[in-house]
Amino acid sequence: MRIRATVAAVSGALALSAFAVPAAQADDGRSWSPDSGFTATQPSAGEKSKRGFAAAQAAAPKITSAVVNGGKPIPVGTKSKQTVPFTATATAEAGVGGVAAFIWIGSSVEDEDSFGFGPNGKSISCKMVSATTSTCKGTITLDPGLLINSDATWWRVGASAVTEEGEEFQHEALSKVRVQRFSKLTVNASPEPVKKGKTITVTGKLTRANWDTGTYKGYSAQAVKLQFKKKGATSYTTVKTVKTSSTGTLKTTVKASADGTWRYSFAGTPSTPAVSAKGDFVDVK
Repeated sequence: MRIRATVAAVSGALALSAFAVPAAQADDGRSWSPDSGFTATQPSAGEKSKRGFAAAQAAAPKITSAVVNGGKPIPVGTKSKQTVPFTATATAEAGVGGVAAFIWIGSSVEDEDSFGFGPNGKSISCKMVSATTSTCKGTITLDPGLLINSDATWWRVGASAVTEEGEEFQHEALSKVRVQRFSKLTVNASPEPVKKGKTITVTGKLTRANWDTGTYKGYSAQAVKLQFKKKGATSYTTVKTVKTSSTGTLKTTVKASADGTWRYSFAGTPSTPAVSAKGDFVDVK
């Protein structure tokens, strides 16, 4: 996805819009570009007054920060696009016309093996912090249809900006954000009801998004906690740890001792977020 954006000063306020333009394809057939194509009009009379002689001895413009999703991991499923927020700040003696973040993976944004997602232009709003510094907020949308399983890793956060005089500048790696394959976990405890002291069989399945196929597949060989919350209690207690099968299924047995809710809980891995089943209540007679 190639993003082209235009920044303009309108009635003393900054406005930023973006639209897609064609780009070369990466080796895996996906296309994108960090090239924002920022342009800027001259500042309004009010902004010129604020800046005074700030541009007289102009230093090199600089993007000082860019953070996506508050630095938290971004879990992405198989169907729904995931939209997350970003905040970016830039400084320039001539004033900042706009700044927007993008995320990418690969050895370099210029290499054919790179891929990324740019900002949603209509979401972006900017605030002048000072005559030389502006902070912009907006969103980035990740499309699971464009992801492959190996994309579940750290992504670099870069940003592109433009001064009020039209000078474009960019920083490829200001921070990082992890993209993960969304996970699901089920549980079923039976029989229901059950006599005290009898055996309860607890089954379940751990799955995660498979972006290569657009489906959810079992997550094998993962340690999952079996937990119990006694009726009237406010928290769960771990009873044992069970490992998922080659297809992601779970199965174990316990003795019925009291009314309560059983669930499986998965702590997560770098590529897959933590998840807990909703819980299944068992009435013990």
